[in-house]
Amino acid sequence: MLSLPDFPWDSLLPYRERASTHPDGLIDLSVGSPVDDTPAVSQQALASASNAPSYPLTAGSPELILAMAQWWERRRNTGPLDSTQVLPTMGSKEMVGLLPTLLGLGVSDTVVIPTVAYPTYAVGAAVVGASVVAEDDPDRWPSSASLVWINSPSNPTGAVLPEDYLVRAIARAREIGAVLASDECYAEMAWEEASSPSLLDRGVTNGDVSDLLALCSLSKQSNLAGYRAGLAAGDPVLLSSLLLARKHLGLIMPAPIQGAVAATLAEDQHVQEQRGRYRARRELIFPALRAAGFRIDHSEAGLYAWASRDEECWSSVSWCSERGILVAPGSFYGQAGQHHIRVALTATDAACEAAASRLRA
Repeated sequence: MLSLPDFPWDSLLPYRERASTHPDGLIDLSVGSPVDDTPAVSQQALASASNAPSYPLTAGSPELILAMAQWWERRRNTGPLDSTQVLPTMGSKEMVGLLPTLLGLGVSDTVVIPTVAYPTYAVGAAVVGASVVAEDDPDRWPSSASLVWINSPSNPTGAVLPEDYLVRAIARAREIGAVLASDECYAEMAWEEASSPSLLDRGVTNGDVSDLLALCSLSKQSNLAGYRAGLAAGDPVLLSSLLLARKHLGLIMPAPIQGAVAATLAEDQHVQEQRGRYRARRELIFPALRAAGFRIDHSEAGLYAWASRDEECWSSVSWCSERGILVAPGSFYGQAGQHHIRVALTATDAACEAAASRLRA
């Protein structure tokens, strides 16, 4: 039987209960689950593809493969990709959690993760019994590493890794013989920079994507979290191996979802509209947190405020819960997050306005 850590969000239950006693009700800013409508283009395509009696293709339908390749080239500056360089996944979390398994890693392997990191990177390593090293500096990545995770824009900090870092990361990963995987789930939500460069950006790779894998998701940018729609791209040799394993295991994006994803990827306007909603919420929550005495670190991208009052994170969680606001403690993301909280912008306009008012009060 697997020995896995407790699910972090379960420990928030007492604070949720306290926040729920607020006279005006609970405002949940703890989980980044979208609340805005799924785009009409996605809903219509899903309905059109709903008659699906046959097994879908694990590699994706021809329409989906083309849409994925065009999206990576158009939005992530990868240059042209062929059908062997893209792969649909059932959300990005599924691939994050299962990648060590699909790569055949085990107890003799090491997985490197960021020092402040989404918990599933470590859980995926735990499933196969691999060791975990938390390290951001490529020069300090151990030579024993078989898989290195980077995350830009970061969840939870919102930090963006620049191109020169990505070039260093690729060189070091190849030096030690590790697969370098980049989680780019929040790529379309860069606020203070022109963009968040992809690991597969042709200015970074110079056309060589060997041992490189990039992941993205439609959960945040297109409000498709309920569809479980993720994208992978990179080294065709690596993706061929992942595809074979997925065929054996039945890890297949359902055919109606494939139809919806193909249509969604081809249409960029809804992403810009959603960005506008999140920017407005950001402009409500960030000043209110500062007025309440919080400092906001990084947060130049993504859908969160990485905030601190230089106190133990659970004290900040408690303070917020007394005002009917539920937030996530930074300790969920590693020891380096002990003095921060993550405040999500994935709430309605009315909820964000109310939260800002309570914070300022």
